[in-house]
Amino acid sequence: IHFYKRMHFFTFLVVALVLCRTNLASSSSLQKKRVLVLLENLAVKETHSIFFKQISDQGFTVDYKVADDPTIAIKKYGEYLYENLVIFAPSVEEFGGSLSTEAVIEFIDDGGNVLMAGGSNTGDALKDIASECGFEADEEGTYVIDHMNFDTKDEGHHTLVVADADNLVASPYIVGSSKAPILYRGVGLVTDSSNPLVIDILSSSSTSYSHNPLDPVTTYPHATGLNTLLIAGLQARNNARVVFSGSLELFSDNFLTALVERFSVSTAEESGNAELVRALTHWCFHQTGVIRVEKTEHSLAMDSTLSPEYYTVMEECLFSVTISELVEGEWVPFKGQDVQMEFVRIDPFVRQTMVNNGGKLAAKFTIPDVYGVFQFKVNHNRLGLSRVSTNTQISVHPLKHNMYERFIVSAFPYYASAFSMMGGVVIFSIVFLHFKEEELVKQKGE
Repeated sequence: IHFYKRMHFFTFLVVALVLCRTNLASSSSLQKKRVLVLLENLAVKETHSIFFKQISDQGFTVDYKVADDPTIAIKKYGEYLYENLVIFAPSVEEFGGSLSTEAVIEFIDDGGNVLMAGGSNTGDALKDIASECGFEADEEGTYVIDHMNFDTKDEGHHTLVVADADNLVASPYIVGSSKAPILYRGVGLVTDSSNPLVIDILSSSSTSYSHNPLDPVTTYPHATGLNTLLIAGLQARNNARVVFSGSLELFSDNFLTALVERFSVSTAEESGNAELVRALTHWCFHQTGVIRVEKTEHSLAMDSTLSPEYYTVMEECLFSVTISELVEGEWVPFKGQDVQMEFVRIDPFVRQTMVNNGGKLAAKFTIPDVYGVFQFKVNHNRLGLSRVSTNTQISVHPLKHNMYERFIVSAFPYYASAFSMMGGVVIFSIVFLHFKEEELVKQKGE
């Protein structure tokens, strides 16, 4: 009886552990898809319902709050309550609750993702966040104006701009593959060209500029031509992503479903806003363009199963790394063909492009004739993809005394000179020891 009780108890314990592990796994996967949306007012939720439905359909848990709500909190007991933040409150001057511009910057520094949209009335809160990320929005009341590329529904100020898909950044991970024109009405942006982390996602045409449409142009505009950005992005070194659009209307239902009618073209076509917004959201929330290193391996080329503790100079080495990519929620083998590895001791002694075979990238090379402490390094950084970096340290030993060649071809002249010297000494010794000059006999008469 006691035996059966113990068995029942053991079975119950195993089942409980399995269920607990399953619940923890499911809860952890859900925790990685939490979004906090801060709105200008609750009416924005209605005017941008298609966009918010896209987020919900992707499996995200979305919480909506007004930007100045006193109950706002993104962090509790040292842990973040959300992984993604959407700020659709252009004119907000100060956030409610415990949220502040400093807290948003800290959120980004800790790996959080932020999607925010401004407008002609962009407030100081969004400008401060944008400035920390390398963006700069124009003054209040200004719009992007283009007298050559505007929609016929414009009210006369030419602020309803039509942006060509050719002005999008060349990365399908970020902007998708749509070639349809994009409707835009909002403020112009400028980025710091010296910041390598900033991405110019969508720029305006060469005939555009940023200015207040009600004021005469008496000074040089804040941004002109291709330097006028409509959407800017940032991927930090910790892979946190930020997208800043100068137009809140870009995400509205009216723009997502609108027909683009250029003033100089008689035909109308669907706007590319819906495809662009979907791609931007996927990229910003780490649903596309995400890769990771599964494992790294190194071995002797002659025996791939042997991973030595150290290498000897001039040995053939095989290094491989397995990389996966997140595609539609599933991790699949990475198909990139431009991943490079380095064999580094302070400076790279070997740099080689790896061969991709179903997600396993490999490189074969000869250990340099230099001993010391080296590292296998992979540092892959491409536009639109998350950064991956891996370091594996290994030591390289010099040759042992019994590993050198017995005779070195390049030393043959030295061998010949040594043996010739030895032969000369022997011949000289024989001559010196066995040769005797005959003494001349002095004549008696002398």
